[in-house]
Amino acid sequence: MARIKGAVVTRKRRKRVLKLAKGYWGAKSKHFKMAKQAVMKSGNYAYIGRRHRKRDFRRLWITRISAACKMRGINYSAFMHGLKKANIILNRKMLSEIAISEPETFTKLVDKVKSL
Repeated sequence: MARIKGAVVTRKRRKRVLKLAKGYWGAKSKHFKMAKQAVMKSGNYAYIGRRHRKRDFRRLWITRISAACKMRGINYSAFMHGLKKANIILNRKMLSEIAISEPETFTKLVDKVKSL
């Protein structure tokens, strides 16, 4: 019985890693060992970045809503509390879009909250 060698699988794995490391500086894009380390590290950074993006956008939306509320004489926390009391269910992304693109609609929301 002939011995099975793993050259094809090994070459495939190495090519996949080197393809992911394309564009990296110096030996990180040429040598498999260094490329593997760089790809693992960049994968970790990408994973963390995907979580940070969610935080950053939420912070941006809150800042926009807060600024729009202050222009209309109410603070952010009172506005959000009033929306919950009025059973108006809008997420922060949509509220920030309304505040930017449709200011008169946002003003109506603020007036509704103030009237409670």
